[in-house]
Amino acid sequence: MNQQGVRWTADQVLALAPDVASRKAGSKLGAAGPWSETGSSSEGAVWGLCKGSGSKPYQTVVDTTGPAYKCSCPSRKFPCKHALGLLLLWAEPDGADGTVPDTRPPEWAEQWLADRRKRTAATGGDQSTPATAKAGDAEAARRRAERRAERATAGATELEQRLTDLLRGGLADAEQAGYGLWEETARRMVDAQVPGLASRVQELGAIPSSGAGWPVRLLEECALLHLLDQAWLRREQLPEPLAATVRARLGLPTSADGPPVRDQWLVLAQYDSAEGKLTTRRIWLHGVASGRTALLLSFGAAGRAPELALPVGFSLDAEVSSFPGTGQLRAALGERFAAPEPTPLRPEAVNIADATAAYGIALRDDPWLDSWPVTLREVVPVQEDEGDGWQLADADGKFALPLSDRAVTRPGLWKLVAISGGAPVTVFGECGHNGFTPLTAWPTEEATEAISLS
Repeated sequence: MNQQGVRWTADQVLALAPDVASRKAGSKLGAAGPWSETGSSSEGAVWGLCKGSGSKPYQTVVDTTGPAYKCSCPSRKFPCKHALGLLLLWAEPDGADGTVPDTRPPEWAEQWLADRRKRTAATGGDQSTPATAKAGDAEAARRRAERRAERATAGATELEQRLTDLLRGGLADAEQAGYGLWEETARRMVDAQVPGLASRVQELGAIPSSGAGWPVRLLEECALLHLLDQAWLRREQLPEPLAATVRARLGLPTSADGPPVRDQWLVLAQYDSAEGKLTTRRIWLHGVASGRTALLLSFGAAGRAPELALPVGFSLDAEVSSFPGTGQLRAALGERFAAPEPTPLRPEAVNIADATAAYGIALRDDPWLDSWPVTLREVVPVQEDEGDGWQLADADGKFALPLSDRAVTRPGLWKLVAISGGAPVTVFGECGHNGFTPLTAWPTEEATEAISLS
């Protein structure tokens, strides 16, 4: 998977997790606290002792040339959470600071590594995984996918019953139940390994206290959940692109399988958000030649910043591959052919009417879409006549787009107001049913420097 002696990134480690639960559990162990006697070697091995619930620590060793894993814990997942945590501890940049030093392996780790090398030598191969092991891994992956699909179906079926009970009893019961009902339901969705459903269910708890009109908003969100449930339960009847979108919305694992597209990619925005123990970084790109907009996701575990970082306002000569799904913008960054460079280029801007129309078209392909990236031209940030709300109004005052609550509570709003000074500006951001979130601005049409608002 990688060269011997080269430490991986956190993204590479997390990509090995067999499921979301393992990724979260491994992230918690990616800190020095529970570990002792850790070490690594230039031959491609990492080992350590992890304190567990028993009196004896778990012995964990990883051969990174396969990769292959050995742990004394009872887990049947490969890699287990201890192997993931050890690799996160070893990964760049923190692992190079002496937390996992280069040293000689202890006897228990050396014995397993020696036995593994003998097996690979006996098959006539090098340190790569034997063909029989690869076939076994593929079969194990297929069985894991089937089991996860069964759990997802059970979770969706249970959620359908919860929604039915809610509507049968009346929405007033939701106001009396408060957060408790939805938190418990969200935990059930986590157990079913459908984190996408879990996060949407958890958001329902805040709607009854969101002000006037909450029953309508709650009913709308319940309808979207019902639609997502039914789409999963009848996925065999869906066209494959839409089925892929449904899998992604449930939070099932997927990978970028689209053909790589080489382009001069403009870095439009970058911002981080905390999701439990993980930090998620979102980077928006726009292809100059292809006209495509792509979203890169990068993750940092155990309080570490995500590995991938690109400067806003620069361009990058690189290849990008898309993830499956109708209207999906998520992509993976491939080979880079040059370092990022400053650029005066920017994406084509549209007016507010065209921006909302683009979001509406995107919803046709993905009804569960929260927002859509657009660049607005000649808009002015103005405060609403009543309350603390803000809007982006076009220069002639015919149309206005409300800013999202997330935008109003962030310091980027005041930076945007200062940049504008009452004059029209060009703004890139995310347009959704909760309003517009500005992420980057250009003060004038002639301005060459993009100013990040996130």
